[in-house]
Amino acid sequence: MESGGHRAMLVLLLLGGLHRGSACGPETCPAAREDLLNVHLIPHTHNDVGWLKTLDQYYYGGRNDIQHAGVQYILDSVVAQLLADPRRRFIYVESAFFWRWWQEQEESVQRDVTQLIQEGRLEFINGGWTMNDEGATHYSSIIDQMTLGLQFLQSTFGECGRPRVAWHIDPFGHSREQALLFAQMGYDGLFVGRLDYQDKANREANKRMEMIWRGSDDLAAPTADLFTGVLPNGYNPPKGFCWDQLCADQPIMDDPRLEDNNVDAILQLFLKTVATQASTYRSNHIVMTMGSDFHYENAILWYKNMDKLISLVNAQQVNGSKVNVIYSTPSCYLTALNRANLSWPMKMDDFFPYADGQHMFWTGYFTSRPGFKRYERLSNNFLQACNQLEALTGAAATHGPYGTSSSLTLRRAMGVAQHHDAVTGTAKQHVNDDYTLRLYKGWETCQVVIRNALSSLSGSKESFTFCNLLNISVCPATEAAKSFNVFLYNPLGRAVTWNVRLPVNGVSYTVKGPSGETVSSEVIPVSKFTEDIRKDQGTAARELLFQAPVPPLGFSKFTVQKVSAQGRFFPGVKKRTSPTNIENKYYRVQFDPETGLISGIHNLQKGVSLPLTHNFYWYNSSIGNAESQQASGAYIFRPNQSAPTPMTQNVRSYLVQNSLVQEVYQNFSSWCSQVVRLYSDQPYVELEWTVGPIPVADGIGKEVISRFDSKLQTNGMFYTDANGRQVLQRRRNFRETWPLVQTEPIAGNYYPVNSRIYVKDKNIQLTVLTDRSQGGSSIMDGSLELMVHRRLLYDDARGVGEPLLEPGPYGAGIVVRGRHLLLLDTPQDSADLHRTLALQEYMFPQIILSSGDGVPYSANQGPTTQFSALRTPLPNNVHLLTVALHEPKKLLLRLEHPFQGHESGNYSQPVTVNLQELFSTLSLSEVEEMTLSANLPKSKMNRMQWRADGASDLPREDASLFLDPTNITLKPMEIRTFLTTVQYRKYGNWGS
Repeated sequence: MESGGHRAMLVLLLLGGLHRGSACGPETCPAAREDLLNVHLIPHTHNDVGWLKTLDQYYYGGRNDIQHAGVQYILDSVVAQLLADPRRRFIYVESAFFWRWWQEQEESVQRDVTQLIQEGRLEFINGGWTMNDEGATHYSSIIDQMTLGLQFLQSTFGECGRPRVAWHIDPFGHSREQALLFAQMGYDGLFVGRLDYQDKANREANKRMEMIWRGSDDLAAPTADLFTGVLPNGYNPPKGFCWDQLCADQPIMDDPRLEDNNVDAILQLFLKTVATQASTYRSNHIVMTMGSDFHYENAILWYKNMDKLISLVNAQQVNGSKVNVIYSTPSCYLTALNRANLSWPMKMDDFFPYADGQHMFWTGYFTSRPGFKRYERLSNNFLQACNQLEALTGAAATHGPYGTSSSLTLRRAMGVAQHHDAVTGTAKQHVNDDYTLRLYKGWETCQVVIRNALSSLSGSKESFTFCNLLNISVCPATEAAKSFNVFLYNPLGRAVTWNVRLPVNGVSYTVKGPSGETVSSEVIPVSKFTEDIRKDQGTAARELLFQAPVPPLGFSKFTVQKVSAQGRFFPGVKKRTSPTNIENKYYRVQFDPETGLISGIHNLQKGVSLPLTHNFYWYNSSIGNAESQQASGAYIFRPNQSAPTPMTQNVRSYLVQNSLVQEVYQNFSSWCSQVVRLYSDQPYVELEWTVGPIPVADGIGKEVISRFDSKLQTNGMFYTDANGRQVLQRRRNFRETWPLVQTEPIAGNYYPVNSRIYVKDKNIQLTVLTDRSQGGSSIMDGSLELMVHRRLLYDDARGVGEPLLEPGPYGAGIVVRGRHLLLLDTPQDSADLHRTLALQEYMFPQIILSSGDGVPYSANQGPTTQFSALRTPLPNNVHLLTVALHEPKKLLLRLEHPFQGHESGNYSQPVTVNLQELFSTLSLSEVEEMTLSANLPKSKMNRMQWRADGASDLPREDASLFLDPTNITLKPMEIRTFLTTVQYRKYGNWGS
């Protein structure tokens, strides 16, 4: 990662950035008048890290025929205007752009910028690599992208570069988990721009536009509390006061000789705007966002008019005006609110779903571009493995027999992918292609790191190969080979057993484990479903299946040898007739003999049974009607009817069965199929679905759902996760903080699902785990639905300017394959397995292949076939969230308690870890606990405290500074972050 604190001071000294007599922070804020109404003007620009143009096009100002925007010119222009007048201020948000601009500047410019930062006149707000989405993002990726941006600012500008305020003005709804993460990162407050139009009207009427948002039920107040303010105009300036070259509002024409002199009109409009806004807020401070998308390319237009506005309005104070206008920043505004010593309402839920009008629910993006959403999730999994192996082997990973590389390229690509128009699927097609390309290039660099590290750890230089199309049974390395090695790397802190499936053309193979033991394996035919998808990309007729145990934070090596058909071959039993049930020791799944659809599910271990019907349906996408012209699009989901169309009433199916797996292949239509799968040793039902290309020749856009129907009495309640962590209760047609008038009974009840959704009654819980972010709901009691794919013919008029068609490589639309894990349990016992499976779904083992022709890595190191970097496996309530290099000799380590406090009798308890005894390959010393984003020692975190309505005292955070690395306690839902000096032990101590 970017280098840390000691380098920051050196940079500042070299640049002359330690400006005499200045100090960043609240003391640099302009003086407010407590006897007046203070209007804080916040000059800002919102720079999307890709949307209508790619990141590069936005930075350089390319493709201005699409949108006029050039970030490099914005920064050039703003810096010049700030230097011209010391009263002026500006905030900047997206580190991905600023990092690039900073690298290009002459030393004199860097020195000027550093001085502006030291004086508090140029201030970083938010500071992540990008402004991430909150609905379709996983918490692991949010933390990583925030850390990447904040560490760059810290290493470059020191403490004055550390943002103190979170600024999420454009994401399409806001997550409770995001608020919790920001609080743990040490932010004093958060400002948001988008919330439901009914919610906003209610808050304005009741002066609840600013609040304390409690991000967790488990962490003691105020640890999880975050002051949150809703901005009055989204993030745009008040009507009539937009003075950018992209705006059409009139400038202030103040020459008294002019016929068009508009000073009086401007003054009256502004004072009226101030009065209206002040009537909806509690304090004598209000905020106005002076800027918008890609504003300030010619910054003098803004500053010259704001200079005039400030002088014009403040001059009226001698005539009795009570309005005082100042240049400000979000942190200065927040400081003023904190000093006002008021009490604020408390918020406990989240801000989903978001709607900006009666029929305008932004719930389509929860699913848009499902292929990219899966690739982003896979990329996070690959990045964690890359980070870990880079950290576990140090220089051996970055400088090895396969070349010089690092994880940084993939980190940056993943940071960009978290942008609120990237993982959301709401960018133009060519921009989404660019996001995909960046991830691909990041994979390439991390493959070098993993090859180097694995060679070092295994003691063998081998021709390591990655097969990234295994989901469609394509891998040239296994299809033609007579023998090969399979390395499985497990990034989790506990052992797992993974079902390996590799495309082959032989009919019989033997598999040997790390100790030479024979591993049970089977060869099964590749399905017609898969052959149709892959087209000419692969030729494998079969798949080799075996179950591979892998130690925690380590690898196992398996040797595969092709043998003659006479040696060993038991082909899977293939039944063309519709099966009635499949069963392993955990589950029985029943199928209706008439329809071929799932008709029931039984948990044999718990004695729990549930009649259950499953089918695929599609919603007809609205193109507008008499009620509203709003159409479904990349952002907005709006079906034109309340009931979806079933894909079919009957499915054709057949069974493939052997000693390791039972698979029922269901064909719903020419473009929709599913495999219902039970592995012999897995306590869940796997549903592998394949959807697409969605046909649209009939002129109808379609939004496809996978739906489960039962007779459970759920009283309108269902449950979804927040960014893969907390589970929140949802209630159909209800909002906790205002009386909802529901106008879209389907779309208005959709919520983001990042890892799980479930329904339950007192005795039974039905859960579905997802492999990517999707939209989901329970439209009827006992029912669950997840939107898996959507293809639309109209734009939804939210700026992207093109329909969500995704032509794909063959022009007919993309095919998407994914999987859901179906679980049935009692509500009391469900969390134990569901939490661990959800972690395994996003941190599953990586498969690396080799031809087996390796040579020794070094003369003094023998071959290693199995390895674990941990001394002992971690319990299920300790998750190794991050193991990554911070600097060459500094390790960034995050430990997470993944359970909530109320959900598990076994694991919802505090747990203690000894950091000194954690790793088998590393020695840790000089351990320091940091904030979640690792840019501030936790001992130095001193967040603003806020009083809730009805409370008499200010709550205080735990101020304990003592840290014992041998006794680290994690409480439910707690993440603890450490920086530690690392030393590597000799190869001989790495086990075998």
